[in-house]
Amino acid sequence: MKMSMKRWKQCAGLGVALVALAPALAWSHQETGQATGFLSGFEHPISGLDHVLAMVAVGLWGAVLGPPALWALPVAFPVMMAFGGLMGLLGIPIPDVEIGIALSAIVLGAMVLAELRPSFWLAAGVVAFFAIFHGHAHGRELPEGANALLYSFGFVVATGLLHAVGILLGEAHRWAAGRQAVRAAGGGVALAGLFFLWQAVA
Repeated sequence: MKMSMKRWKQCAGLGVALVALAPALAWSHQETGQATGFLSGFEHPISGLDHVLAMVAVGLWGAVLGPPALWALPVAFPVMMAFGGLMGLLGIPIPDVEIGIALSAIVLGAMVLAELRPSFWLAAGVVAFFAIFHGHAHGRELPEGANALLYSFGFVVATGLLHAVGILLGEAHRWAAGRQAVRAAGGGVALAGLFFLWQAVA
């Protein structure tokens, strides 16, 4: 119980720190396009349900897997997402991005639902692979005149906060009732992913 509360406080502290620091970093230089760039980037991941569910699912799966995946998966995703975002900003094409995003929700949700526990490296590889699709979608939609660096920083910060939400919710996995709730959440994400996939291919 003490360990669970300690982890909860660490996650909450991380989220609060990110929320507190992000605006200060973004607005420390109030030049044209900079504040707009951060805010646009921050809003982009939370404006689409497909992005939100997949990123929360990363945190949920990390909580199900436990350390070191608990911390490593929410780090691997933003890092590779930033790489995908750079590709999008540079106009480097990736085929079927929307399908990749939909599949990420299906796969990650199914992992949580089935409580699958692959090797650490396989889990990290799955998360990193799908992160590229999410990042590319963010990067290619840079608003005109916005600061690309702060835009990228914005969507990485938002992603980290969504992962933190998933981790906090996933801590309920420690108890019997919470375990079923977390599995049900994973199933909901997977079902939503099927809907997103239908939209992407329709």
